[in-house]
Formats: sequence, structure tokens, C-alpha cells
Amino acid sequence: MSTFQTFEDYLEKEQREDETGRAVLQLCRQLRSALKKISMIVACGPLAGDLAAAQNINADGDVQKKLDIIAHDYIIAALRESPAAWVLSEEHDTPIELDRTRPLAVAIDPLDGSSNIETNAPIGTIFSILPNPGPDASPEDVFLQPGTAQLAAGYCIYGPHTKLVFSLGKGTEMFTMDPMNKEFRHTRTATRIPETTTEFAVNASNARHWERAVRAYFDDCIAGDPGVPRANYNMRWIASLVAEAHRILHRGGVFLYPRDKREGYERGRLRLLYEANPIAMLVEQADGYATTGEQRILEVQPREFHERIPLIFGSRREIRRIEDYYAGKNMTAARSELFAEHGLFRP
Repeated sequence: MSTFQTFEDYLEKEQREDETGRAVLQLCRQLRSALKKISMIVACGPLAGDLAAAQNINADGDVQKKLDIIAHDYIIAALRESPAAWVLSEEHDTPIELDRTRPLAVAIDPLDGSSNIETNAPIGTIFSILPNPGPDASPEDVFLQPGTAQLAAGYCIYGPHTKLVFSLGKGTEMFTMDPMNKEFRHTRTATRIPETTTEFAVNASNARHWERAVRAYFDDCIAGDPGVPRANYNMRWIASLVAEAHRILHRGGVFLYPRDKREGYERGRLRLLYEANPIAMLVEQADGYATTGEQRILEVQPREFHERIPLIFGSRREIRRIEDYYAGKNMTAARSELFAEHGLFRP
């Protein structure tokens, strides 16, 4: 394993002349220490206690589990010694002020996919690094910046092996944690998502609640050869954003978590600042694309700290085709309400 460059060596080669650039690298070093600790406790599973035990309700109304809180605490402790002025965490109602004179801010989901804790399926940490506009900036000024303002983004996936996926804005890099010495080593560079795909990830149990555009796309994928795409599609669903993103970064595909008609899902379900934006940056830096279906994710102007949003990302050409469904370009008579499988003319 000594032939693989370490994360520290990678950061050393990325040394920046500007103060903000140097601060980003230092923050990444501090965050790395927290990710290692989270990885080790995840690896212990039930030996570390009931990590899936419900504790509280977080800012979004979701149940906090024991591991959610542990991961949050590890991260805040690490960032107190970093160049981060503010931290916005999924597990805290409001932004946490560390030192407003520092140059950076971090938006983070300490533990994505916590519903999978007891099943030993992949879970992860997702983070976004933003510039702090200044010591007099309000929390709104700091965090309600569009995704294009991100200086760096990444996630750490805790699965059969722990992997850090990371971008400084010039490509998406992957680092695998060496279990012998707990050091992240560079194992994939210049990640590229194939433009086309025949694999998609969506929770099909919600199909009856979807908008027509999503249902039409889904129906065409399921139809296979007779459908508009004229290809045989495979469907995947892990219910862990980092796991879905990781698969797509490795072999292509698309992920859809659209808004729907259910109460609480009308504006989407995933959080813009610490889920959609960092994943969108990583995907676009790997030649993929991320959208709401109607707008590029990284250009969405945030309105709230814990704002929810639809998220669709993956292979660029396939995502563009999904946007066409939203624009009504693929709504043929065969899928209109009159001619649908249970429509007026197709009982």
C-alpha cells in the first residue's frame, strides 16, 4: 500500500499561495481526523452499543440516532481547531459559531443514511466548504450562497472499506483508508462519469405520488425495448445518498429523488446546503450533471438553512434527457392521461 500517495502528500502538492486556499487545505486536515474516528466507531457496530437507538428530533423533524449525535460531536470538536468560522450541521437547528474572524464555513451532514445503521449498509458524511464573507457577516450571508460558491466538497463513505471522495474544484479524487494505519491513500484520480447509462436509482414505491415527468421517464425505463429509450434499464435503490453517488461516480447511472405530492415532500426531501450542493459539485467535477429537473443545482439560490430540494444527478446525457421530460418534450400520446395504461381510452 506504500505505493499509493497519502492524503497528506496530496494536500502538500496542492499548496496554495492565497490565504483562503491554504485555509481550505488546513480545514481538510482537521476534518480528516473526525472522519477517521467516525469510521472506527461505525466499524465496531453493536460492539459500540446501540448506534441506531433513537435519541432526539433534529432541525428537520427527523429522528436523531445515537450515531448521528456522535458523528456531529466528533466533527464540531475537530473543526474548533480549524479555519472554520461557522458550521451548519443537519443535527443542529441553527449555525454554530466557532470564530467569526476565520475565513471559512462548513455545511455538513454528519451521518447520511442513518436508517441503514443496523443493517450494515453503506452510510457516510457529506460536507461543503464555503468562504466566510467577513467577520461582520450574518449566518444568512455565510450559508445562503449558491453551490457555485463552494471552495471544496466531499463525502466519506463507510462501507466494506472507508473511502474519502473529494474535490477542490479541479476534478474529483478518491482516497481509500488503509485499515493498518488509518491513513487515507489516493486510489483514484480524475474520476469520470460516463455520459450515457442504462441504470437508474429511484424509490419506486413512491411512483403514485410523482409528477408526470418523473412517472413518464420511469415508465419508459421500465418498458425497455418498446419504450422511447429503446434500451433495457436496471434499477437500483440503497436509500443512502453517499452509496448511490459512489456507485454513479464509479460506473455511471442516474439518481432521482424528486419532489412529490406527499405532505413534506412538495419541495423535495434532500437538503440543498449539505447534501445536494456538495454532491452536485463532486458529480460535475467528474463530468456528470445535477439538476432539480428544471434548474442546475449549483445555481439554486438558497433561502433557508435546512432547505429541501429535488435532486437528480448522474450521467450527463441521461440527466439532460430527464430535463426534457420536465420540459414536456417527451410527453407522447402513448403516455398522455387519455392514452395511459388506465386512461380514458386504455381501461
